[in-house]
Amino acid sequence: KMMKITASLLALFGSAAAFAPVQSANKATALNAFVAEELPGALAPVGFFDPLGFAEKADEGTMKRYREAELTHGRVAMLAVVGFL
Repeated sequence: KMMKITASLLALFGSAAAFAPVQSANKATALNAFVAEELPGALAPVGFFDPLGFAEKADEGTMKRYREAELTHGRVAMLAVVGFL
């Protein structure tokens, strides 16, 4: 019984942390230059994840196209898994 209570409390506190406000620093430059590391989606443990360095030479339009392609491919993969099941 104690284990169930502990597990439910851990789940409750863990889910509450998902809705806690996140501190974000807005870095404003004189020209408001595009910085790929400041795009939404950088998670706390890893940060900005670009192991192959695609974002180094990409401008804002190219990065948006990469993100759109990533979402499209992910959705197609999810539909393929559902179709496989």
